[in-house]
Amino acid sequence: MQIGTWRRRVDPLVTDTALACVLAIVTIVYARQSYGARYQSEGWPSFGLLAVALSLAVNLPLAVRRRAPWLVFAVSCTMFAAYTATGFQPSVNLWAPLLACYTVIAREPAGRAAWAAAATAAAWIGSGLAAHLSPELSVAQTAIGVGVVWAFATGSRRLAHRNAQLAELTAQLEREQELRAQHAITEERLRLARELHDIVAHHLSALAVQAGLADFVFTSDPAAARQAVVSIGDSSRQALEEMRGLLHVLREGTGSGDTDHLYRSSPGLTRLDELVERGRSAGCEVSLSLSGPRRALPQGVDLCAYRIIQEALTNTVKHAGPQARVTVSLEFGTNHLTGQVTDEGGKPPAALPSSGLGLLGMRERARLYGGSLRAGPRATGGFEVVFTLPLAPLDKAADS
Repeated sequence: MQIGTWRRRVDPLVTDTALACVLAIVTIVYARQSYGARYQSEGWPSFGLLAVALSLAVNLPLAVRRRAPWLVFAVSCTMFAAYTATGFQPSVNLWAPLLACYTVIAREPAGRAAWAAAATAAAWIGSGLAAHLSPELSVAQTAIGVGVVWAFATGSRRLAHRNAQLAELTAQLEREQELRAQHAITEERLRLARELHDIVAHHLSALAVQAGLADFVFTSDPAAARQAVVSIGDSSRQALEEMRGLLHVLREGTGSGDTDHLYRSSPGLTRLDELVERGRSAGCEVSLSLSGPRRALPQGVDLCAYRIIQEALTNTVKHAGPQARVTVSLEFGTNHLTGQVTDEGGKPPAALPSSGLGLLGMRERARLYGGSLRAGPRATGGFEVVFTLPLAPLDKAADS
């Protein structure tokens, strides 16, 4: 691992320059020693300054082989052919053109790389023939040398291509994972925002209406004023309880896996009677109608239905006034839960602030659980909210 890290930190130009210098020195030293040991007695030209210069021209361009592979190959192969044509001793300068050919094959498509392989093969065959080898042996050694280089360079090119694809895929997956994480955080924030809106909007609206009612009848009807104050206390305590559950989720963090605490601390349809009573304590005439076989609902669906009814009653108190007549009906069907909240209209005693997000929040809640919601004015006056939420069939619910 340390070697791999070191290789990534070192500039390739430095390693290629060192390789070119070492190869040039080894070539020249070997050539001069072999000339004195063998080729001088056989009458080959002296390995003098011209031979040294040609050898340097063959090997030193390898220093920039990764930056200009075709130029390096052309210079190295041409100088190697010139060295061979000048008549200097053979078996020298063979490896630099082969390494330059490897670089081209590893970096270029097969069609273009074939030209470099053919030129290298021609230079090698020429060098073999200059060394007085038979044509068969020259072709054989060339085929082995260039063939091995072709195989390794092709494998290196494919590996580099796959590594590039994997790197791109990894980067894409990281971006998608980051987007999914951001989306999950946004969804969780929206869910918590909906809960906060429902808690604050409903309870504070109820408190404002009940406080106004208590002030209005404080001297004329002390019993009604006292009941309004009691309702204010009940609404305040429930608001605090629900806010504690929401704050618990926020303190623990949305990724803690304990977001079910939000459901456990939130009300459901089992507390629908309390919700209706709070509407009545605000002065509204609320009637409740239930039909169909009641059964336990999933926590999310249960909370969704409760919040929609809660928001609808809140809107009635705010926009139709405390004297409005409201009907809340729930029908437990075989596969669906259908709810309806209707009022006959009225006039609120004072304008209460509105964010305009209540209806949007109700629709989003219903859509989140695969349901639908319709809200709008009634033809005969007033306003209605109708929602439908899918439920598991009765037989499956009984089995579970």
